[in-house]
Amino acid sequence: MSSTPQAATAAAAQSAENTRFIILISCVATIGGFLFGFDSGVINGTVDGLKQTFQSSSAGIGFEVASMLLGCAIGAFFAGRLADRWGRRAVLIIAAVLFLLSALGAGASHSSLLFVLARVMGGFAVGAASVMSPAYIAEVASARYRGRLATVQQIAIISGLFCAFLSNFLLAKAAGASTQPLWLGHEAWRWMFWMQAIPSAVFLVLLLAIPESPRYLVVKGRRDQALAVLTKLYGTREAQAKLVEISGSLSADHHRPKLSDLLNKATGRIRPIVWIGIGLAVFQQLVGINVVFYYGAVLWQAVGFSENDALLINVLSGALSIGACLVTVVLIDRIGRKPLLWIGSAGMAVALALVTYAFATASLDAAGKLAMSDAMGMLALVAANVYVVFFNMSWGPVMWVMLGEMFPNQIRGSGLAVAGAAQWTSNFAITVTFPILLGSIGLAGAYGIYTVAAFVSVFFVLKFVYETKGRELEQMQG
Repeated sequence: MSSTPQAATAAAAQSAENTRFIILISCVATIGGFLFGFDSGVINGTVDGLKQTFQSSSAGIGFEVASMLLGCAIGAFFAGRLADRWGRRAVLIIAAVLFLLSALGAGASHSSLLFVLARVMGGFAVGAASVMSPAYIAEVASARYRGRLATVQQIAIISGLFCAFLSNFLLAKAAGASTQPLWLGHEAWRWMFWMQAIPSAVFLVLLLAIPESPRYLVVKGRRDQALAVLTKLYGTREAQAKLVEISGSLSADHHRPKLSDLLNKATGRIRPIVWIGIGLAVFQQLVGINVVFYYGAVLWQAVGFSENDALLINVLSGALSIGACLVTVVLIDRIGRKPLLWIGSAGMAVALALVTYAFATASLDAAGKLAMSDAMGMLALVAANVYVVFFNMSWGPVMWVMLGEMFPNQIRGSGLAVAGAAQWTSNFAITVTFPILLGSIGLAGAYGIYTVAAFVSVFFVLKFVYETKGRELEQMQG
C-alpha cells in the first residue's frame, strides 16, 4: 500500500514536467552533432579542388584533409574546462561561431596555410560539440528518457555526414565537377564548405533561445537562476526538490571545479571513474570504426570492388547506421547502457573476426591489387556491415551518452575534458596508422588488431562499467 502515494507523487511530477520543451532544447543541442558530422564529411568532395588550387603534394593533401583532427582533441579538452567556467550553453555558442567561421574561411582560402587554420578552427568546434551536446542533454533531461534524447546525437552525426555527401554530390553535379565554377564565379568545392554556414548560423541563433544548464548554475552559486530554469523544465514542486538534490550532490568543500578534482584526495591517484571514462573513449576508437568511415571506398576497392560499388556500399553502411541508432533509441532506457555495450562488443568481435578471415584469403592479382573469391568478398561485405550495425547500436551512441552522465556534478566538466581528448587522440591514431598497417601487415593484420580490441572491450565493460540507466545525475559517484 505504501507504494501508492509514491506512485501518485511520481505521476504528479511527470505531469508537471515540460517534456515538449526539454525535447526541443535537447534537439537544439544535437545540431552540434549534425555539424560534427557535416564538418567531418564535407572534406571528401573537395580533395580535387584542394589539389588544383593549392598545388599541394600528396603529403600536403593528406595533412590538409586530416588537419581538422588536430583541433578536435584540443577542442574536446578545453570545452570541458571552459564549460565549468563559462557554462555549457556558452561553450556551445562558441562552438557554433567557430563552425561558422571555419566554413566561411575554408571556402574562401587561397593558400594551404589559411585553409589548414580554418579547418583546425573547425576541429575545435567539432571537439567541443562532441562532448558538450550530450553533456547539456544529460543535465536538462529527466533520467527516465535521458538516454533516448542523448542517443539522437549519434543520429544527428550520421545525418550530418549524409547531408555533406549529398550536398557535395549535388554541387559538383551542378557545376560539372568540384573544380569548375558554380555561383559568383567561385568553384564548386568552395561552395561545399560554404553550405555548412547555413546550419551553423541556425545553430547559433537557436542556442540564444535555450537556457543554461541548471546544474552548472547551482555549481556557480546562481541558485535563483537555477531554480527558474528547473521550474520551466519540471514545474514548481519538482524544481524545489531537484535544487536540493543538486546542492546536496556537491561536496562539502564545494569550490570552483578544477582539473585536480579528478584526483582522489586521500590517495592522490586518479579517480577510478576517470579511468572508466577514458577506457570507454579509447575502446570506441580501437575497434577501428573510423577506418570504415574515412577509408570505406579505398577499403572496398582494395579488395576488388569497383569505385561505384564501393560508394554504394558506403551509402548502405550509412543507412544501416541510422537504422541501428534508432534501435538504440528504443532500447537504451529500457535495457540499459551496459547490456548494449557488451552485446555490441561481442557482436563486433565476431563480425570483425569474419572480416579478418575473409581478408586473409585475398591474394595479389597480376596488376598487384588484392583479389578475393566471390564467396569471401560477400562474407567480408556482409560481416563488415554487421559490424557497423553492432557499433551504431552500442558503442557509437552509448559511449557519448555515458560520458555525458556518468561523472558527478563537481567533476563533470573536467572528466569530459580528459575523456573527450582521449577519444579524439585515439581517433587520430587509428586514422593515421591504418595506411601504415595496410602497407605493412595488410588488411587482415589491421583488422586482426581491431578484432582483439573488440574482444578485450567485452571484458572491460563487464568488469569496470556500471549501469547509469534511471539514475539521476546527483546519484553518480566518483
